[in-house]
Amino acid sequence: MLRSNSRERTIPPERMKTTQTTIHREKVLLVGFGLRRRRTPLPGIDTDFIVRESLEELAELARGAGADVAGSLMQIRDTADPATLFGEGKIEEIKREAEALGVSLVIVDASLSPGQHRNIERETGLGVVDRVQLILDIFARQARSREGQLQVELAQLNYLLPRLGGKGTELSRLGGGIGTRGPGEQKLETDRRRIRQRIARLERALEAVRRERKLRRSARSGLPMGTVALVGYTNAGKSTLFNALTRSDVVASSRMFATLDPTVRALRLASKRRVLLSDTVGFIRDLPTDLVAAFRATLEELEEAALILHVVDVSSPHSAEQEAEVDKVLKELGLDDRPRLRVLNKIDRLSEEEQAAIRAGNGGVMVSALKGIGLDELLEAIDRRLPFDPVLRLHLRVPISDGRRLAAIRAGGRVIGSEVHDSEIWIDAELPESVARRIGASDGNRNGAAAKS
Repeated sequence: MLRSNSRERTIPPERMKTTQTTIHREKVLLVGFGLRRRRTPLPGIDTDFIVRESLEELAELARGAGADVAGSLMQIRDTADPATLFGEGKIEEIKREAEALGVSLVIVDASLSPGQHRNIERETGLGVVDRVQLILDIFARQARSREGQLQVELAQLNYLLPRLGGKGTELSRLGGGIGTRGPGEQKLETDRRRIRQRIARLERALEAVRRERKLRRSARSGLPMGTVALVGYTNAGKSTLFNALTRSDVVASSRMFATLDPTVRALRLASKRRVLLSDTVGFIRDLPTDLVAAFRATLEELEEAALILHVVDVSSPHSAEQEAEVDKVLKELGLDDRPRLRVLNKIDRLSEEEQAAIRAGNGGVMVSALKGIGLDELLEAIDRRLPFDPVLRLHLRVPISDGRRLAAIRAGGRVIGSEVHDSEIWIDAELPESVARRIGASDGNRNGAAAKS
């Protein structure tokens, strides 16, 4: 578990790089916070429900980071206390509850300012971790590729930099006059300078990654293959669906953020068109801004997608809010106008009556990636919605002796019917435009093949 303590904010040079912390089954207390609002993001849902739901999600995150959740508290206020977020009364309650449960670490379901972080620690005498820090810790554990580790380290250092406070034991000043300044502040400034230098190096390294990705995308753009990107809330089943469609073995787990590194595989559709299917990192409510910025190189894959598959865990009671959170992130990335197809996953967990109700009221494709249900319908829906390399309905007349063209038609498209007339085969087929162009069938009469739509 990632610990937070104001007396341990210096970073030795040899530990400047991000490292994975050892998982301890540490007992923690969760504390939720919400502001009382007249209007909530979803009609008919009050603030109390939203805070409780967010607290349940925080518990899953905490367990994923190796914590043992001993208890939870929550508070809803009209305004946030600028000093401690919660106010004096709630701080005292947190302190008493922590003592009763025997916990030494509090996880706050909010993004704390550096001042609030220090004040809560000072008032309670406990270690404090906020939602952002917890997510960053999980990402640090899960990152496997060099790129993912660079991205997470950059986000962690950007988070840490404003929180380097020089008021702890090791960093305290001896006085304010000439000759009274102690070495603490010098050490603090050294750490800050080294962190800034490390951030600059990471940004340069990630910029190189960004250029490499751009070159790879440019190389792919020369091929008649569009990109289809999977997006969705974390643990919606994107990786399981990716494996089912492409017969891959990407890590699929019920843990949040089990997959961080993007994966791209080729996928053949019913029309014989080939596309690239991309699996991306899962989203979550209040995803840290620094983390989104650090994963810019990864999320740029979405910008190149001709079609976005929004995977929704339709069995979750919170699916509507989770879907709204993904929509919000896509809007922030400027992708809200991109062609999109809703994929309602995990229907195997629903009764027949629930499935019928969803089928009647939702515009999407219902699938179970785990059970393989609805995958053919999904591929057909992708075929219809993909605005890349459109499928043409053609009537072709090909010489019987032209085996190469006949093989290309059967391999690259779908033959609906064929007849032999003298030395020619008349074929009704559906072909991607790129295949039709390759066999000379896109302009009506070329290379001995006649075609018409």
